Amino acid sequence: MAFHIVLVEPEIPPNTGNIARSCAATGAHLHLVKPLGFSIEDKQLKRAGLDYWPFVTLTVHENLVEFLEAFAGARMYLATTKGTQRYTDVDYRDGDMILFGREQAGLPRDLIEQHKDRAIRIPLSADTRLRSLNLANSVNIILFEALRQNGFPDLE
Repeated sequence: MAFHIVLVEPEIPPNTGNIARSCAATGAHLHLVKPLGFSIEDKQLKRAGLDYWPFVTLTVHENLVEFLEAFAGARMYLATTKGTQRYTDVDYRDGDMILFGREQAGLPRDLIEQHKDRAIRIPLSADTRLRSLNLANSVNIILFEALRQNGFPDLE
């Protein structure tokens, strides 16, 4: 069983490194969709992933259009503060892809509009100072819910 974590145009190397570490530790497949806000060789990226990088299943895509074409038939969920349903209201299945947007801007609005029924959110305070959670934290919250629902397959 494998879930797919998809980072669309990530900007901050330590976030991506921490997410890579989580993917390695859980068997999730990590997808990076260009343009990236850093080089994959970035020291901060590697430092955040520590010695987990050899265990990460990683695919890099040239752009969002290429990614969407390659996985046209896949079940995808879009993690966004504009989601209409809570991330806990989804019944996650093997092979599901969970897309996360850039730290500064999130996922493209037109993509969210096209897939409103697949837009999920993490409930947050109504306090406007809290725009969203850190990307790495958001990935972990949703990834571990998907794993929990499936009995933490192949994890000890």
